[in-house]
Order: sequence, then structure tokens, then C-alpha cells
Amino acid sequence: MSYEAIALLMFSSMMLMLLTGQRVFGAIGFVAVISAFFLWGDGGSEMAFSAAMKLYKWYPLLTLPLFVFMGYMLSESGIADDLYKMFHVWMGPLNGGLAIGTIGLMVMISAMNGLSVAGMAIGASIALPELLRRGYDKVMVTGVIQAGSSLGILVPPSVVLVLYAMIARQPVTKLWLAGVFPGLMMAGLFVLYIAIRCKFQPELGPALSKEERNVSWGEKFRLLSAGLIPLFIFFSMTFLFFRGITSLVESAAVGAVASIVAAGVRNRLSFKIMHTTVEKTLAISAMFMWIILAALAFGAVFDGLGAVNAIEKFFLSDLGLTPWQVLILMQLSFLLMGMFLDDTAMLVIVAPLYVPLVKLLGFDLVWYGVLYTITCQIAYMTPPFGYNLFLMRAMAPPEITIKDIYQSIIPFVGVMILALGLVMVFPEIALWLPNWYYAR
Repeated sequence: MSYEAIALLMFSSMMLMLLTGQRVFGAIGFVAVISAFFLWGDGGSEMAFSAAMKLYKWYPLLTLPLFVFMGYMLSESGIADDLYKMFHVWMGPLNGGLAIGTIGLMVMISAMNGLSVAGMAIGASIALPELLRRGYDKVMVTGVIQAGSSLGILVPPSVVLVLYAMIARQPVTKLWLAGVFPGLMMAGLFVLYIAIRCKFQPELGPALSKEERNVSWGEKFRLLSAGLIPLFIFFSMTFLFFRGITSLVESAAVGAVASIVAAGVRNRLSFKIMHTTVEKTLAISAMFMWIILAALAFGAVFDGLGAVNAIEKFFLSDLGLTPWQVLILMQLSFLLMGMFLDDTAMLVIVAPLYVPLVKLLGFDLVWYGVLYTITCQIAYMTPPFGYNLFLMRAMAPPEITIKDIYQSIIPFVGVMILALGLVMVFPEIALWLPNWYYAR
């Protein structure tokens, strides 16, 4: 059997196991270990062990549980609620102001947690009921929360970019810095869309009534100080890191400790909150550790087979495609897979093929990591099986139907495609900040 046929058999076996409902890391790791054993005998069976050692020696991975802990602590202690109250008071007088404030909330939640599911949970439980109660259009606000929550996998500290960094062997710091401007640009485009639409259709996002706007300046500044605690924590640890005072892992530790202090200062720290935060942090961290381990083992087998060279030959020589055409096809495949799989599953399935191929085609792997992440955001909200669509269906009140959810994402997917195109045409949007920082 040729190496190309073996690679195809491995890939199809893995997809078949995933379709049967097996856990992602179990399906990928099992196919990798069994394939290695039959291909290279006892020596091949050591690939999984080597992948584990590579994983455990990767020091920046310690940032994963620390940042996840920080996000869950601020969320479970209710400090994230203060953020929304702040936006409610300061942005409410504008048409669509609460929806714009919700995008701001999502950006801050993303900067705390790095996971889209956290932003979705907070947006659906805190922002959505308030927006509906104040007469906002249910279709528009449903799209706002889905789009805003997707920023969690792009704005640092993105957990997905940590996973990509491990597989692509790129510095986590570079990838996080590369995600800053694209993430803020996308958030800005969301805000611009909401502001323009609510200006011409004010009934979609009515301003707060005069009575609700009648809040003293003292109360406004009190809410501002309470809501800015998470932002202060984030900028404090990034300042320490960029000034060279702390390493990346040490900065993550500063953020985790600061979140505990913030909860204590607000009189919201209890044993129950600490237990819930630690439990959720361990669950998320362990899941990602297993997925990274399985992906490394699977990638080692593909490297050994030379499958990447075969794919490059097929696309460039046999089909005669240009590097840019191959890149666009890869992005389209992510959109297709995103209808059925989450971002981590997509990455570990195709990373052994795509990451080396992107390098052979001459593209920057850090830039491609941002493209992959934006494409995942689009796939998250693409019917029929977009990940965020089902999360919203599970968390939304009964008056929001599945039709409303599908309809709500159309304009926001259009904005995301625009953002993706801008980053593809102007790579410096993603690469300027990391290049500037490393040049120092």
C-alpha cells in the first residue's frame, strides 16, 4: 500500500470514529498510535510517548490553566456582571447603545477567558434578557451575542491560539499579539454595523427612557470603577510582560492571583466560588492537554509518511493551483468542517496536513494562525450545525426560535468575511504588532 493510501486510510478512519461519537482526543490518538505500531513496529509505538514528553516540556502551556482560572474566577464571582452594568449606564442613551455595550462586554470577557463559550454564557444570561426587556429586536441582539462571543478565540489570551502554537511550533506570544488588531478591528466593525443600522432603524435598538437615564454622576463613576476592575487586571499583567518584568507564564500567574484579590475586595470570594472555578479550570485544561497530545502523535505519523509533500504535489503540480488558490481552498474546508466540528477538533484533524503545507507554500505561520481563527469564528455561526447556533438555542428564552437564531447571524457573518478578507489582503494588520515587539 502506498504512503498516500495509508494517509487517506488514517484520515478516513479518524473521521469515522468521530462520527460515531467518540471523544476527539480518543479518536485521533487511537488512530495515531495504532497506525504507528503497524507501520514501524515497536519503535513506532514510542511516538505517543515522545509526543507526551514534548507536551510536558513546553513551558508556555502553563499559561493555559492560569488564564482559564482568571476568567472563571471573574465570571463566577459576578465581577463580569459589573461590566454590563457599567455599559448599561454609559451606553444606554444611544440608539443601539446597549448592543454596542454588549460587544464591549464580550471583548473584555474574551480578554479575561480566551474561550467563546464563556462569552456566550455571560451574554445569554446577563445581556440578552436586559436587551429584550428594553425592546431591542430579538433577531439583532441574538446575532450580537453570538458574534461577540466568537471574539474569545481571537482576542488574547486565546486558548485556541495556544493550541495552534503548540501544533505549529510557533511562539504563543507572537500569536496572541497577532490576534490583537484583527480582534479589535472585528469588534469595531460589529459596533459600526450596529450603530449604522440603529441610526436608520431606531426601533431595532431604542435608547433608554429619560427615567432610566437619570443616574447621578457619582453612581456612574462608581459603576465605572467596578466594571473596569477586569480591564485593570488585564492591562497590569500585559504591562509587566511587555516591559520584561515578568515572563508570559508569570504574567498569567499575576492575572490569576489578581482575580482572586479582586473577588475578595468585592466581598464575593467564597469556598463555593473557589471550588467551582478550580473544577471548571481543571476540566477545560485537561481536555486541551489530551487534545494537544493526540494531535502531536497524529502529526508525527503524518510527517513520517511524507503525506504533506504528496499533498503539495497534488495541488501545485497535478492540479496546477497557485499558492493563494490552495490557501483559499483550505479556508473553505475549515468553513465546511465548522458546520460539524468545534475549533479544536478542526485544528487537530487538519493541522498535520495544513500547517506544514502553509510553510511550504511560503506563507507566514503566525499570519495563517490568525486566518484559521477568524475562519473558525465564521464556521461557528454557519448553519446548519454551527457551534454557536446550538449554544444560543440552549441558552436563549423560548420566544427566540431556531429560525431567529439562523437569521440573526447573516449580517455578522458578512462582517466577519470582510474582516477575513482585510487580513488576507493586508497581512500587516496581524503581523505589525508582533514584528514591532520582537524587533525591540
